[in-house]
Amino acid sequence: MNNPTPSKRITLIGVGLIGGSFVLDLKHKGLATSVVGIDLNHDNLERALERKVIDAAFDHINTEAVTGADLVIVATPVSTLPAVCRQLSTVLENHSVLIDVGSTKQSAIHAFQKYLPHHLPYCIATHPIAGSDRSGALAAQFGLFQDKKLIICPHGQEDSESLNWVSSLWQTVGAQTYLMSATEHDGIFAAVSHLPHVLAYAYVNQIATHPNGQAYFDFAASGFRDFTRIASSHPAIWVDICLENKNSLLALLSGQQAQLAQLATMLKNGDADALYRYFDQAKQARDAWAALQ
Repeated sequence: MNNPTPSKRITLIGVGLIGGSFVLDLKHKGLATSVVGIDLNHDNLERALERKVIDAAFDHINTEAVTGADLVIVATPVSTLPAVCRQLSTVLENHSVLIDVGSTKQSAIHAFQKYLPHHLPYCIATHPIAGSDRSGALAAQFGLFQDKKLIICPHGQEDSESLNWVSSLWQTVGAQTYLMSATEHDGIFAAVSHLPHVLAYAYVNQIATHPNGQAYFDFAASGFRDFTRIASSHPAIWVDICLENKNSLLALLSGQQAQLAQLATMLKNGDADALYRYFDQAKQARDAWAALQ
């Protein structure tokens, strides 16, 4: 890995866990001289300034906020990317490289193509596979991306130097970078990220709306906590993700319903052997995955 060229100025649109952690690491590595934060939440901007995640704050996209930026990072909910790109189209400087960090990439590339066609060579679609159920500037942390995967989804018109620079920035903060098509990406992450969130939300709602729900919560312990942790994720983020990737998600939900129907049949039949085989198959698959982590 070559050492990336430092950025004199970065503009971060959406100051939260992912974007905030990225710029903290870049500043720590000497790869960012200053960071301008843009966010609709004034309190969040104040916290970001206090923690030195950013060095200047704006509550909307304007020329002053992006002038001189070598890198512009869009870290807002995925449904807002088209509007952000539309606003950037009149103020983004020719040399600025633009990246997003959302978890749906077909929609991101479509937004780039529709609203920034003149800037497309410098638009790089990225997705860091890191996160938590916390959000906002206070969630930003050093080292979030160490040994985590970072997906870059090319659209075919990237400037190679810009793509390599972005890749090297992520590698410098510890990420392992991979290239894949946006279609493949969205299918994979519907399965391993989006579906688990939907199932966690559904399960918690099932318990919460049950007549005995409060008693269930009173006696819930570590298993419940571990299974439902991601149901504490911000709803706005996951509404956007699910709608942007709904086709992949609908197919997976149909498959999940088939799995539940199969389990129901085993229980109705009292088929202990079939249940054992079913559980053991899942255990073996999960253990094999865990051994590689």
